[in-house]
Amino acid sequence: MYARDDVATTQDWQQLPSGAHVEAAVDGFRMLADATRLRVLWLLCGQEYDVTTVAHAVGIARPAVSQHLAKLRLAGLVSVRRDGRRSLYRARGGHVRRLLLEAVHAADHRLTGQPDHD
Repeated sequence: MYARDDVATTQDWQQLPSGAHVEAAVDGFRMLADATRLRVLWLLCGQEYDVTTVAHAVGIARPAVSQHLAKLRLAGLVSVRRDGRRSLYRARGGHVRRLLLEAVHAADHRLTGQPDHD
């Protein structure tokens, strides 16, 4: 979709993405608009975790974590693999990690008054 190494050029920004791309991106942003899901995904950017570990780290009940993980998985933001009887969850790829990091960095700039940069 982009000319080189995931960096959009001026020409790329002049062409609107397809409807399917826009809908998939909106679904992803909708999932990140929930504070609990953002925290869960942040943890999963660092390594794999099972539901119990995520629930303990975030401080919510296991069933609630399972629901959030299911939504993140359906949106394509989280992948899961089986390890015996356990399911281990992880953020799905570098795009998801960079998106989350950029969102938190943008929030940090807004909260601290640091100037924006490219």
